[in-house]
Amino acid sequence: MKKIIFAAALALEAATTAHAQTVNAGKYTVEGTNLDGSSYSGTAEITLASETTCVIEWETAGVKSTGVCMLNGNAFAAGYVLEDALGLIVYKVNGDGTLDGKWTITGKDGSGTEVLTEVK
Repeated sequence: MKKIIFAAALALEAATTAHAQTVNAGKYTVEGTNLDGSSYSGTAEITLASETTCVIEWETAGVKSTGVCMLNGNAFAAGYVLEDALGLIVYKVNGDGTLDGKWTITGKDGSGTEVLTEVK
């Protein structure tokens, strides 16, 4: 019985590792909603710094912002500066490679949404 449980645990670990989510370096399209519900679009570029960290740069509505990001399983988070405010976005990494996010910014109520889709 112990051998079966051990074998099942190894198989589960191998399956989890084989299907681990990842974020690719490169360019992405951005589609999102602001805190007031209005929509925006633009581009983002992710540059990997290590296996778990990266730099992300957005350009939306002619405004550029830069952040540091971290990947943990299927969660991808970035802290960023937008003009003179600090913000935070947390994305879910989907199986198709899209990043589905919720964001907020200091001093504001509510949250916005954002989807990044890799440009291939």
